[in-house]
Amino acid sequence: MCGFVCLWQLDDPVLARRMIGKIAHRGPDGLEVRRAPNVPAVMAHCRLAIIGPESGTQPIYSDDDVLVANGEIYNHADLRAILGEGTFETDSDSETILHLFQSDEPRWIAKLDGMFAFVLATPERVIAARDPLGIKPLYKARLGEGIVFASELKAFDDIAVSSVEEIAPGVMYDSAAGHREWHRMPQGAAETLPDEDPEPIWRELRIVLQAAVRKWMVADVEVGCFLSGGLDSSIIAALATGESSRPLKTFSVGMSGSQDLEAARVVADHIGSDHHELVFNADDLAGALSHVIYHLESPDVDVVRSALPTHFATTLARRHVKAVLTGEGADELFAGYRYHHGYAGRPRALADEITRSLGAMHNINLQRVDRITMAQGLEARTPFLDRDLIEFAQSIPASLKMKVADQGTRDTTEKWVLRKACEELLPAEVVWRKKAQFDEGSGTVHALEQVLAEIIGSSGPVDRAREGELYERVIRERYKDPRLIFDNAGIWSAERIAA
Repeated sequence: MCGFVCLWQLDDPVLARRMIGKIAHRGPDGLEVRRAPNVPAVMAHCRLAIIGPESGTQPIYSDDDVLVANGEIYNHADLRAILGEGTFETDSDSETILHLFQSDEPRWIAKLDGMFAFVLATPERVIAARDPLGIKPLYKARLGEGIVFASELKAFDDIAVSSVEEIAPGVMYDSAAGHREWHRMPQGAAETLPDEDPEPIWRELRIVLQAAVRKWMVADVEVGCFLSGGLDSSIIAALATGESSRPLKTFSVGMSGSQDLEAARVVADHIGSDHHELVFNADDLAGALSHVIYHLESPDVDVVRSALPTHFATTLARRHVKAVLTGEGADELFAGYRYHHGYAGRPRALADEITRSLGAMHNINLQRVDRITMAQGLEARTPFLDRDLIEFAQSIPASLKMKVADQGTRDTTEKWVLRKACEELLPAEVVWRKKAQFDEGSGTVHALEQVLAEIIGSSGPVDRAREGELYERVIRERYKDPRLIFDNAGIWSAERIAA
């Protein structure tokens, strides 16, 4: 995991160093700023060494082509075997991007399996691309006659750029050919066939889940796991336990006595993990608020609220490991949010909503996970968003995700097929525990209400409008050009998503 900056048709190493310095938290293991030989580009890179830690310094060169990349390519060993081991000069998984590009296959980028963003420069053109879900961030802007790329918006702050915009998930930008949508989200299925037995479906789902976790644990460093005690993180932790050669390190945070802390202890005891806890209080929330909003690059109320416990989980995990698994993506993929209950009995509409929401994660929940963990140099991995798992899960009828148990009472169970698939892994009270958002289960919401009232000087609860105004004020105070943030921030709300 890393952060990078690329200046194309701009020979200004001082500017590149200034920009990479603003996002150096993404890569505490090394920082490089280099002019690319024979290429009209300056590349800057800060590195968090996860795969090939001894020989994976970037930029990476091959002939006259040069690459900076962020993320992980999980099928890099298979690609090396296909491309020829003798072609490679480093142990870095990112080097496969260069050699695939040089293979001249029309669909070379589709062979990459993982989470990634990269910029690849040649003497004639510059190419930038992003993984299908947008797990890893990538922005570009114009500066004079040149183009500037960076991993975070804050790299552009106080730089005289124009038209800063994200490169969308599953999109490749080529200075010679424009934008190309190289990946499209598979459309979700709606209903089961008449008299179709769901058991083979959830049994196969369990196998696909296990394979995803195994793939996303590939690393040359120890990988831990966030554990809230909810269904999603508990499933990932239970599956990861079977893949780890040592006791899996799990990390749980919350207010004293919060349900997340208690539920996580039950799961940790059940799977035998090496469990760690961090208890925070209202003063800790107040102290972290400005820092979290700055790094989050969003003033959205719901995203900020969930980012706060993520910050404390990151603080705890980074004391022990450099990479963690998370349960992110399960709610979008298997209909786990409260508003999904409104689609009960309408499987086609639910399937369409699931497909839409998967494509909208990049600047909402995935932005939270990326920015907050990388703010402390921690790599977060999301096995539920594995390419093969998404393809299989989208073939599962939505009627098995939001299960209507009783047509008369309209009683529904979210993520039913996922619960059935993992029923044997965990205690029943965990498998069938009702959904609680991270900020609620950790106790953050109630304590934050007190903090906000004190900051604003209110004697009563602070409404969402005033809460949002406060977060926007923090953005204006921390950024010289806050429009960068406001113009690119996603908005998470039940009303917006259900519309």
